[in-house]
Parts: sequence; structure tokens; C-alpha cells
Amino acid sequence: MSREELHVPTWHEKGEQMSWGQNLLYSFVRGVIHLAMLVWFRIEVRGRENLPKEGAYIVSPVHRSNLDAAVICAITHRRMRYMGKESLWTSRSFGWFLSAMGGFPVQRGSADREALKAGLTVVERGEPLVMFPEGTRQSGPVITEFFDGPAYVACRTGVPIIPLGLGGTEWAMAKGSKFIRPVKVVIVIGKPLIPDAPTDGGRVPRRAVRELSARLGESLQELFDESQVLAGRPNR
Repeated sequence: MSREELHVPTWHEKGEQMSWGQNLLYSFVRGVIHLAMLVWFRIEVRGRENLPKEGAYIVSPVHRSNLDAAVICAITHRRMRYMGKESLWTSRSFGWFLSAMGGFPVQRGSADREALKAGLTVVERGEPLVMFPEGTRQSGPVITEFFDGPAYVACRTGVPIIPLGLGGTEWAMAKGSKFIRPVKVVIVIGKPLIPDAPTDGGRVPRRAVRELSARLGESLQELFDESQVLAGRPNR
């Protein structure tokens, strides 16, 4: 089935901006979610001074719960962009809502290449982009699965990566859980990781991507351990 038949929006390809209605909806929904998290999770954010006040950056959080995407909206009033599978945009109304919340469609067939291309477009437009370096939800205290996507986009564009430790979200709603527990959640924002400048020809050496990815992995593990301690759920 074609993109036209699916009615999938192509704002990230055409450079279209979100409508005022979507901006208003995002502000309202974010406010409601943030208030709910303050009450239910006693959410605490540390390290806000490490978050750039303007311009593009890549937010790279630990991923332990379905709640993670909603939780990290507490770090900034700016709308962050999230990748989503294209089939979620089959409905015009639901697709409009997802776009308002910061989502953008990525074809699953060409997975990595399409996702990275869309991510580059978002960053080049000056918007914050969320990329989970673990890919899908994981469990446990140690970060093992790790992908180079955030490091690649950062090296190509020169924007910083902002690592996030999320403490307590796995206990709030673990993988496979149907209920949300009222446990304390703590977000620790790490210092920006600045990529090396690309070569004169604009080429990004694979070595630079791997080195930045390794730095991100080390930072994320430290922030994850710190956030878990602060949330009263120390990694063991």
C-alpha cells in the first residue's frame, strides 16, 4: 500500500511545521502528564543546567519501561521528536495527534537507513530528537544492547548528545506489566557529549562514531546507577 493510500504525513520530508492547533494540544497534554507524574511518581529532575536552552540536540535515555517516553517530557517545555512506525499514521486523526505529540513516521522496511535519514532531518531543522540507544526496552541494572544511531546523527550534524538516567521507571511499569505503580521516579540529565568535527569532505569516520558511542554508553551507565540510587532502587 502506498504512502498516499495510508495518508501518512510527510512533514519530515517536506519541512512542514506543526500547526498552531498541534502546538496548543502538545502544551496542554504535556502539562497534564507532568502534573500527573508529579503527583503519582513524585518525579524529580536533576542536572537541568546540562540541557541546551535552544538549538538541536539528541536526547539519549536509558530504556526500561513504556513510561520512559512520557516521563522524559518533564525535562523541557520544548517539544521533542520521537520516531514511530509508519503504520501508526494510517488514521488521519490519530496521525495528527501523534505528530502533535512529537512523533514522526519511519518505514519499518528500510529500518535503520530510513530512521537515520529522518533523524538527520529533524536535527537539521533545529529540533530536539529522542533516540534510545538500547533500541527497544531492556531490563536489569546493566546496559548491554547498544546501537550507534545517536552517535552517528551527532557526528553527522555536530549537535551534542544529552544522556539521561531514568531511575524507578522499571519498577513503575516493568516490561509486560499492565499496571503503573506509584513509585518515585528520578531523571538525571548528564553533561552534553560533543562529537568530533567531521573531516573536510564532510565524511564521518567510523572510528569517531564508535568512540562517541562508547562515551555515551559509559555516561549512561553512570547516570542510570545514580538515578536508581536517588529513586531508592539502587542497581545491584
